[in-house]
Amino acid sequence: MTSRTPAVETLNLRKVFGGKVAVDSLTLSVGRGEVFGFLGPNGAGKTTAVKMLTGLARPTAGSARILSYPVGAVEAKREIGYLPELFRFHDWLEGYEFLDFHGRLYGMTGQHRRRRIPEALAMVGLAARGKDKLRTYSKGMLQRIGIAQAILNDPRLVFLDEPTSALDPIGRRDVRDLIRQLAASGCTVFLNSHLLGEVEMVCDRVAIVNRGKVVAMGNLSELLSSQTELEAQVGGATPLLLDELEKMAATVALADSTITMSLKDKEMVPLVAEAIVRHGGKIYSLTPRHISLEGLFVSAIEEGER
Repeated sequence: MTSRTPAVETLNLRKVFGGKVAVDSLTLSVGRGEVFGFLGPNGAGKTTAVKMLTGLARPTAGSARILSYPVGAVEAKREIGYLPELFRFHDWLEGYEFLDFHGRLYGMTGQHRRRRIPEALAMVGLAARGKDKLRTYSKGMLQRIGIAQAILNDPRLVFLDEPTSALDPIGRRDVRDLIRQLAASGCTVFLNSHLLGEVEMVCDRVAIVNRGKVVAMGNLSELLSSQTELEAQVGGATPLLLDELEKMAATVALADSTITMSLKDKEMVPLVAEAIVRHGGKIYSLTPRHISLEGLFVSAIEEGER
């Protein structure tokens, strides 16, 4: 990280639309040079939060600072890039013209634009398509040109909302490499994505939100190692056994004779075995393993709902 001052800092950030709370008491800190995953189900408030952080929506309450500036400050906007999840570009423009237009909006000089536009096109794999009109681009190519405009101004902080949603596996790998490249250069990446496998491969830390509130946040590797997923092959599982296991685990699922549980501590595995035997169940196998990001996500959301 290049500075002790966070790239993003919010305190009790709140947004209400017509009596409906979209974001509720959002408090988080994102370090500079960090790849930060912002995760949650549809309607969790992720996009609304990003709109407040980029100055596109006013908070109802709370505060936020971006790169040490108050949220919405012009100085901050000059230093950030943003790719929204839903975008509509000027399809009559050529790729180069489109980026030149956005470069002017950023206040970039002509010399800076002439240097930077070819670099941005090359970084997203569109170096040979800069003279083609956007209406000839595929959906994946439009996603790429959108990423190019988000990084055009050499931002110190870039917000990417579902940047790989329209890309094939090769395109997703290219975006992962680009995110790593941005982080290595000191740029902070604030990433929204439903593709948890992608997040798991590139993020340093994550926050999981539901109904506008953070339900889990921390270093990704520590979060994943802090919980254990246990798969048990059990004969004779009874409702009483499942009731007891639900008190011990964040989540419990039964399919045929397989019980899958998310445990907060691997030391609970012997207690699970003891409970199964005590209720007359027969253990054929117990397989503990570190929880996946998908498992952590589901566990955090379900525990938050309870």
